[in-house]
Amino acid sequence: MDKKQLENARDFLKDNVRKRVDFSETDQNRRIPPPPVEKPFAPDALRIDLPGIRHLENLGSVDLKTAIAHRESSRHYSDEPIRLEELSFLLWATQGVRLRLGEGHALRTVPSAGCRHALETYLCVLNVEGLQRGIYRYLPVEHQLLFEGEVEELEKKFVKATFGQSWAADAAVVFIWSAIPYRMEWRYGLAAHKVIALDAGHVCQNLYLACEAIGAGTCAIAAYDQPEMDRLLGIDGEEEFTIYLAPVGKTR
Repeated sequence: MDKKQLENARDFLKDNVRKRVDFSETDQNRRIPPPPVEKPFAPDALRIDLPGIRHLENLGSVDLKTAIAHRESSRHYSDEPIRLEELSFLLWATQGVRLRLGEGHALRTVPSAGCRHALETYLCVLNVEGLQRGIYRYLPVEHQLLFEGEVEELEKKFVKATFGQSWAADAAVVFIWSAIPYRMEWRYGLAAHKVIALDAGHVCQNLYLACEAIGAGTCAIAAYDQPEMDRLLGIDGEEEFTIYLAPVGKTR
């Protein structure tokens, strides 16, 4: 391995960049309005209401100590579908909005550097009660699903986009998180990118723990074909791109 390349790669994990950034030049300090808390959508787009968290009191639960103790990556799933109520809970647990603070800020169920929340949640739905197969996007402000569209040979294209990890297509639903980096760059400039990766870790850990509450399992995936996965989601790969994914299914 090239020593210089290793040094450059390791530097991403450090916080040296903060000393090189002139924060007075960020768009926030230049008084440019913040980007919206969620990606816009067409008013006539097909949206599906999700059960609100207040209506999920009867959903299976587990105490936090047990959830942490039992948390593990699972690559084997049953044929049992995920119920819409369960999917609603998982989405709320990973990106749910607790309080809207304005057009550009919202408090959520996971932490984010500077309350920027640069992630969007897409779903590859394969076996969810009440939903047709296809690609969806979670709208956290409305707590709705936006139907992005059907995809021919969805499992085949998904497996190709994960470098042949066929077990992932056995899941009931795959959470796919994209990053819209400008949401974080607006505040932090060149210091934005490491914390976007950290935010993705916060989100996925919540998914692991929430899965324990509904008798499901997940396994985070960081190895994927970037252009293929971005193409599957219909995103441009520059201003928005895939950063992390996690299949979810009921455990055998």
